[in-house]
Order: sequence, then C-alpha cells, then structure tokens
Amino acid sequence: MNAQSPTSLETKLQQYPSPVEMLRQAPFGGYQFPDKPEYTNWRDEQEAWQNSVVLFDQSYHMKDVYFEGPDLQRLLSDVAVNTLKNFGANKAKQIVTCNYDGHVIGDAILFGHTEDKVSVVGRPSVPNWIEFHAVNGNYDVKVTRDERTVSNQGRRLIYRYQIQGPNALDLIKSVHEGPFPEIPFFNVGDLKIAGRRVRALNHNMSRMGGLELHGPVDDGEAVLEALLKAGPKFGLRRGGSRSYSTVSPESGWIPSPMPAIYAGDKMKSYREWLPADGFEANASLGGSFSSPNIEDYYQTPWDLGYGRHVKFDHDFIGRAALEKLVDQPHRRKVWLRWNNEDVLRIYASQLGQGERYKYMEMPNAYYAILPFDKVLVDGKLAGLSTYTVYTANVRAWFSLAMLDENIADGSEVTLVWGEENGGSKRPVVERHVQTEVRATVSYQRLNE
Repeated sequence: MNAQSPTSLETKLQQYPSPVEMLRQAPFGGYQFPDKPEYTNWRDEQEAWQNSVVLFDQSYHMKDVYFEGPDLQRLLSDVAVNTLKNFGANKAKQIVTCNYDGHVIGDAILFGHTEDKVSVVGRPSVPNWIEFHAVNGNYDVKVTRDERTVSNQGRRLIYRYQIQGPNALDLIKSVHEGPFPEIPFFNVGDLKIAGRRVRALNHNMSRMGGLELHGPVDDGEAVLEALLKAGPKFGLRRGGSRSYSTVSPESGWIPSPMPAIYAGDKMKSYREWLPADGFEANASLGGSFSSPNIEDYYQTPWDLGYGRHVKFDHDFIGRAALEKLVDQPHRRKVWLRWNNEDVLRIYASQLGQGERYKYMEMPNAYYAILPFDKVLVDGKLAGLSTYTVYTANVRAWFSLAMLDENIADGSEVTLVWGEENGGSKRPVVERHVQTEVRATVSYQRLNE
C-alpha cells in the first residue's frame, strides 16, 4: 500500500486493489455498542423483552444529524425512496435511501421535530448521505451533527432509552406525571418524568410494545433513576450490549446493509467527501460469501423487505433504476433456523485435536460489521445470510437471510459457515476451516 495517509474514502480505496480487499482487511470486528456487556446476564435480559420489560440505553452508538431550514422537505424528498405525504412534526419514519442505480445505502429513523426541523438517527450511512446532499446541493438547510460516542470528542446532545416488553407501558405510566397521552405507532408525544419533559416515540423494537424516550442529555440521569426505581415492580431488567446485539435479528431487521457507495463514477464525489477515518472507510467485511466485485454485496429495497417503502409519487435518487426493478425477481428476507446438531458439531470442534470451525461467540456470532454468508440450494447459490445470533426466546441459533423468492417457507437450505482459505487476515478471525450448516427457512418470526 501507499504509505501516504489517505484523506478521504476515495483516496483510501486507491491504496487497495479493490473495495472488497479494503473491507476484508479492516481490523475491526462487529459494530460497537458502547455499553456494559451485561447488567445481569444476557439470557435474562433477552427474556425480559419477551416476558416483562427491558431498558436499553441507546445514547451512545447511533449517529444523530439534525436538518433544519426552508428547503428541508425538498431535501428529504430528493433522497428518500419513501413518500413524505404522511410525515411532519411529531411523526417518525423509517427512511430508506438508495444510490443512483437503485441499490440501498441504508435505512435510519427520521424524527419530525417541527415542520422545518428533523433528525436522522442510526448507523452513519444514511445521516452522512443526507448531509452530503444538504451541504453540496442547492438547499437552504442547516446541519448539526451529534456524532456517536466512538467518534465524538465531546458530550452527546441527547439521551435515548428504549423500553420494551409487555410491562413497558405500565412501567412508563407509573413514573409519568399527569394524564398519559395516546401516542400512535411511529408518532412522537410528550411525557413528564422526574419533572423533565420527555419525548416519546411509539416504536416496537422488540415487537412487544413500548416507547423510546429521549431528551436533553442533562436530564438523562434523573429520568433513568426514576425508571430504575420503579422498575422492580414490573420485572425491569437493564439490557447490556450483548443482549442488545441480538434484538434486531430476532425482530427481523437487518441493521447494516452494505452501503452501495464503493463503486461507480456517480458516487465518486461522495467518496471524496467522506473521511478516511469514518464508518464507511473502516467497516469490516466477513463471512463465507466471497466475490471480487463489491456490487455483488449490494442490496435492493426488496432484498431487505423494504419494497413496500418505495413510492413513485415523487422524484428521488435511484427512482429510474427502481422503476425498472419493480417487476423483476427479488430476493426475500427470511429467518434461517440453524440445525442444532450442526451447531453442536461446530462447538465440539473447539475441543481436542483436529480441524476446528469458525468459533460462534454467544449470543452474537457475527465478527464483522458487514457479515455475509452464502446460502446454497442443491449446491447453487440461493442467497446470503447475515447476522447470526442465539436468543433465549428462540432457544436456537438463527440468522436473517435474503433468499431467492422461489424458495418455499419450511425449506431446508445449506449455509456455509466460515471463510475461505482458513479465514481472512483480520486479527479478529482465528484460523479455521469452512463447514456446512443445515437451516430451515421461516417466513414468520421464530418465537411466534
């Protein structure tokens, strides 16, 4: 590699034979959740969102970017595949963005604070993409960054607590001061806890009901103290990073699609704008799926279950490409329940002599920010698996996958676990051999 330090994602890419090589050599493991690994134990913490109530502190790991100004609605409409007809103040939306060829850059949560002010919250891919257009396009929009903790030299602007489970609303009502408001799904309302105004999003992260609370960071400690003091009556458990890393696969959300930014002349100016020390330039790629072409790792909205979000009632980046894809075959997002015997065989290989398979850390076995394992049917590639976890609610290992749509519910497929040639050179990957795992396709959530 060139010894000169790169200044942007584009200049860093020029130091590698291909984008795949850069991502395959990134030394990092999975995405960082800067919280205690466990507050009690990850098994009870997982069961709490199913049986009682869990509190996750989300104040640290997501990037928040605020956009404010008279051209706000035009900016959002230009970058989002979603319609904005049903969006405004005190509403939220899962915003999905694509590149010019209709491949997904990412998704995030869009909060409507006022008619002219929003925040985009999530992993950095989407906030960065929207900020790039806001500052480089012809938009009268002010941008304010609130970086995630690993990139933040100061304090966060807000706290954010996710409270989920069948007892979540009862817990929150017990500490709220005054009549409890009705907050429709994906709407934002006001509460009062410990004398502080609290903004509450109705957002079912774990599918069992609850609210996401946020407010000024200086209020966070008092609000948290009130919730924890009332918590024992409702079976509250605090969730740490180990249990939190398994929520999204159980609920069916793929948190990190491959950002479709690494190739193509149309995306070059964006790559030149992105820093060399940012998320996109340092995301790690891992898994048994191996292709020299970065675009083989890209997804369309339909691959991720977001086809329903694509609305052609406005012009947006990627619209022409998506219009051509509407009636084409698509992969479908499913759950894969891994065969217990094959999982036990993987663990048994860690004991004694002989070949060993890639270690499966419990409860989260993905060892890259962008994990992709190949799924075979009759020896042929039928899709990709991503985000492999175990939860005490499912009592099994499983993953999310994007499979050819002709694969029936209940079918058995073969997943390849581990990397080629003994594994990549990343320090988080030990030497191992690949093995096959039988898995059963499920169109329904595994613990329903």
